[in-house]
Amino acid sequence: MSLRIDSETGMEALGGRLATVLEGGEIIYLQGELGAGKTTLVRGLLRGLGHGDKVKSPTYTLVEQYDLASKHIYHFDLYRLNDPEELEDMGIRDYCEANSVCLFEWPERASGVVPPADLIISIAHAGSARDVEIRARTETGQSLLATIT
Repeated sequence: MSLRIDSETGMEALGGRLATVLEGGEIIYLQGELGAGKTTLVRGLLRGLGHGDKVKSPTYTLVEQYDLASKHIYHFDLYRLNDPEELEDMGIRDYCEANSVCLFEWPERASGVVPPADLIISIAHAGSARDVEIRARTETGQSLLATIT
C-alpha cells in the first residue's frame, strides 16, 4: 500500500487508523530517515488507543512503554543502539507478547535479534509531504493491511 501524507495531522491520522485494527502480538517496523515522521505516526497510534499525554521518541531511553486499551505498547528506537546484544540483555522477547504491540524504529540496527515484522512501514521525505509504503510480511500483517486500506 502506498500513500502520500501531506501533513503531520495526516501522519497522526494514519497512526490512528492503524490503532483501530491492532489486537496485540503485532510487530511493526518503522523505517525512514531522521525527521521522516516515525514518532508522529506512533503518536497518532497511541492517541487512537486513548493516550492523551505527550509522546516522545525513545532515542535515549531505547524503549517507551504505554499501557492502553488492555494492550502494552512498546515503542523502541534503536538509532543509538551500540550492540544488538543489549536487546537480549534487556529481555527483548519478554516485551513481544500476545497482549503487546512492539514498534521498532531503526530495526536494521538489531537484525537477527528483533522479532520478524508483521508490517513494515517505510516513510520517505517528499518535499513537505511524506511518501509512505506499508508492506505486510506475515498473515497477521496481511490482515492488518487489508483492514486499514
